Amino acid sequence: MDILITGGTGFIGRELLKLLSTHRITLVTRQPSRAKQTLAHADMGNIHYISSLDEFSDFNQFDAVINLAGEPIADKRWTAAQKSKICQSRWQLTEQLVERFHASTEAPSVFISGSAVGYYGDQQQHPFDESLQVNNSQFPHQVCARWEEIALRARSEQTRVCLLRTGIVLDPSGGALQKMLLPYKMGIGGPIGSGKQYMPWIHRQDMVKAIEFLLNTPHAQGAFNLCAPHPVTNREFSHQLAKALKRPHFLFTPKWAIRLLMGESSVLLFDSARAKPKKLTELEFTFTYSRLKPALHNLFAHTE
Repeated sequence: MDILITGGTGFIGRELLKLLSTHRITLVTRQPSRAKQTLAHADMGNIHYISSLDEFSDFNQFDAVINLAGEPIADKRWTAAQKSKICQSRWQLTEQLVERFHASTEAPSVFISGSAVGYYGDQQQHPFDESLQVNNSQFPHQVCARWEEIALRARSEQTRVCLLRTGIVLDPSGGALQKMLLPYKMGIGGPIGSGKQYMPWIHRQDMVKAIEFLLNTPHAQGAFNLCAPHPVTNREFSHQLAKALKRPHFLFTPKWAIRLLMGESSVLLFDSARAKPKKLTELEFTFTYSRLKPALHNLFAHTE
């Protein structure tokens, strides 16, 4: 396949490119020379680096487009300026991609575009799947809802659209897990708030395997929950993480402290999302790590 990818140098993109080494990849990146260094582990001579979508007026030459770009949502406090950056980094780029789908006489057969389980907001203890309809005013939902709405405009008789409602992607080299590790390694890790909130998680290997699966499954379309079949509470996650790291687990972080530290973005830690990947499992996608304990054991097997 000829595949265009945005966000390929990110936490998920770097791993995904390892799986796509037999395909011809065009990677959109602001810094091509730096991207070549970052992706030296994955570039089998199959990656062409471009600095701007302006090189293309249409996507006739591509079989697929994978859109993973976006300002990290949890890296900084949600000031008005940061919220705008989070939104525009997703919405504007996706609009540019969709415009080129519409300009194509032979559009790519699939558009895979990012989203997040933040779409659902706080669902407390109730399990749910992709059929859940949500409309709320919280920032994560507003970001994802519009992002998805823009991406879905690429749908046509030629093109199917898959939306990746991603949970917490687990790998110690980046993402949320990397940020969690320090207090645990210091022996002061523990649940956040009540610890009763559900955390939809997925091993990074399963995340990229699922993207490849959707790429190669012609009848897959619509929103997919990219999270393991067995979400756990924050308390259970914390307990299993401490155990995997061979560290104590007796402290907790009070809700007020997190709110003071993170401001409005603390909803990312306190909202409960007991999300189930119903559509993936119905398509018979097989998770390598469907439960948390073996997933963490794999990630920290060599931890002293």
